[in-house]
Amino acid sequence: DNSSEFIPKCRTCRRQARQQSGEGGHHEGLSSDEELTPTEVDEFQKSKDNVLEDSRKIFEDVHADFCDIRKILLKFQEWKEKFPDSYSDAYISFCLPKLLNPLIRVQLINWNPLEQNFTELEEMPWFRAIEEFSDAENVSESK
Repeated sequence: DNSSEFIPKCRTCRRQARQQSGEGGHHEGLSSDEELTPTEVDEFQKSKDNVLEDSRKIFEDVHADFCDIRKILLKFQEWKEKFPDSYSDAYISFCLPKLLNPLIRVQLINWNPLEQNFTELEEMPWFRAIEEFSDAENVSESK
């Protein structure tokens, strides 16, 4: 197979070209195809900023009771306590992931686990709210 011989030759050629041009900043193991130009970095940052700005506007016209995960889960907890049969018949435990998905996704838009100082999922407010709701459900079911 000639492809295995081709890859090292290409790497050698690129390495020699970088050495001759005096280009620094290349790290072994990274492909030059993966390196972004300053223009590409700027375009990516502008695009990212636009997405983040748009994401802030998504729920600006929504009443606070319907865009805060903790408040939404409290409503479901009240429903379960007041009307347990209806709550059970509605299969709420299957519906909640679909209902909360858009709210969680908006909060995770800027989350990057590859950054050095990223926030663990377990430390995020929406995760704690769901955890508390799940614990409350387990307690009421054990009664």
